[in-house]
Order: sequence, then C-alpha cells, then structure tokens
Amino acid sequence: YYNSIDPLMGIMPGMKAFVAAVLGGIGILPGAVVGGLILGVVEALVSGFISSTFRDAAAFAILILVLLVRPAGIFGKDVKEKV
Repeated sequence: YYNSIDPLMGIMPGMKAFVAAVLGGIGILPGAVVGGLILGVVEALVSGFISSTFRDAAAFAILILVLLVRPAGIFGKDVKEKV
C-alpha cells in the first residue's frame, strides 16, 4: 500500500499486545484475551469521549496503573519464591 518497509512498522500493535498480556496476566491466555477486550473498550471510550489523540496514552496509562496496583495482572497469582 505504501510501497515502503519500515523496521518499526509493527511497534504499536506489539506494545498494545504486551499491555493486554500484562493486564490479564503474563502466561495466562484467557487473561490476555480479557485484557485485550478491556484495552479495546477503554481505547474506544477514550476516542469517543475525550480525543482520539489520547488513545495510545490511555493504553500506557493502564499499563502503569496495573503494574502499580496489581503487578501479576487480573488473573495472575502472587507466587512467593523461596530463595
């Protein structure tokens, strides 16, 4: 379509997939699906009610909030490691 190739062409979809996986819980497939659905709904709401320019910022704000509040994700379990 654009007749060019850029090394960073898929960086935003990859980053949003990472946010969805962290939101649901790393390594838990149903959690990643639910995280992706939540991320999509939040992005659509932000685009509709606030501005479409803040859509990506909302996704990364969700990532920061999840990492601060519940680092294991929604479906993740807190596992204590023996050292």
